[in-house]
Amino acid sequence: MADSMIRLEEVIKTFPGADRPAVDGLSLEVGRGEFVTLVGPSGCGKTTTLKMINRIIEPTSGTIWVDGAKATDMPAFELRRSIGYVIQQIGLFPHRTIAQNIATVPELLGWDEARIRRRVAELVELVGLAPEMLDRYPSELSGGQQQRVGVARALAADPPVLLMDEPFGAVDPIVRGRLQDEFLALQRELKKTVVFVTHDIDEAIKMGDRVAILNIGGVLEQYDTPDRILAEPANDFVAGFLGADRGIKRLSLIPLRSVDLPTGAVCDVSDTPETAREAMLAQGWDWVTVLDGERLLGWVWGSELEGVSKVGEATPRPFRVTVDAGATLREALDAIVNTRNNVGVVVEGDAYRGILTLDLLTVELTR
Repeated sequence: MADSMIRLEEVIKTFPGADRPAVDGLSLEVGRGEFVTLVGPSGCGKTTTLKMINRIIEPTSGTIWVDGAKATDMPAFELRRSIGYVIQQIGLFPHRTIAQNIATVPELLGWDEARIRRRVAELVELVGLAPEMLDRYPSELSGGQQQRVGVARALAADPPVLLMDEPFGAVDPIVRGRLQDEFLALQRELKKTVVFVTHDIDEAIKMGDRVAILNIGGVLEQYDTPDRILAEPANDFVAGFLGADRGIKRLSLIPLRSVDLPTGAVCDVSDTPETAREAMLAQGWDWVTVLDGERLLGWVWGSELEGVSKVGEATPRPFRVTVDAGATLREALDAIVNTRNNVGVVVEGDAYRGILTLDLLTVELTR
């Protein structure tokens, strides 16, 4: 990779007394600004690999490069100050306030107090914490709030690299999903190089630009984009780890906006019933979608157009389920299986964008 930020070359880690390596000949490159997830079963060396990058653990052999320099060519404490580190247990200092926790690394680097205060204020806003929390202690915050503080502390000195070890694993699923979304939005703005450890394949697929699937002993089985891994598993181990629903997982990677949606049976309020019937006949439907320009009004039965001169004279019913154009195909599938005819009406605001059917979803999965 021409512009790699992190590179591992044949890295091996064998712990004293172990009969096999925890990580065995691992070679991996992470591009500058790339978000890479490490995932695999217990004992696959995910956390060991992360700790070797910032030299909490030293490799038995092999070479690790960070931003073009060998990690071993600088003192470990200097390396760690240039790398943000976030763990599941968060690791906040219980005797220090939230502001003091966030300021930990800038203080070690000798920043002046005014600069530290400005940076803390910036980060509190960035991660979505209320300023009045700065004087509180970690025990006074919820798990989700503590995790935000952990992220803020890791970002305090503006490091180019973030290492994250199951950072959202200790919070409930609803908070976890929200934190994932918030961090992805943050990453789009900050463009850090992130190596993110998780045991959850769904989280790995959602978060990563690329996913590294590791086997027991730190053996790299496949390293590719989430879509390529789901579409073309490298071997039986990867296919089994992805699970039987990997096709459904793949739908979560495809944005609805990327799909060429058919319009279906549609007419304008100004159209005649004859025009509406032609649209229904072309689709084999007995109902029609009614628009006012681009604005979606609802739908009417064909039989309700008897005796009217314009479609607008009939009263359209609202669709029970609509799908936002910003959704993924997986979110769209969840919506349309709850409809009577398995057809999803796609909207952007109140504007009609087309329809999505189960047949179209099947076609997208085979591309």
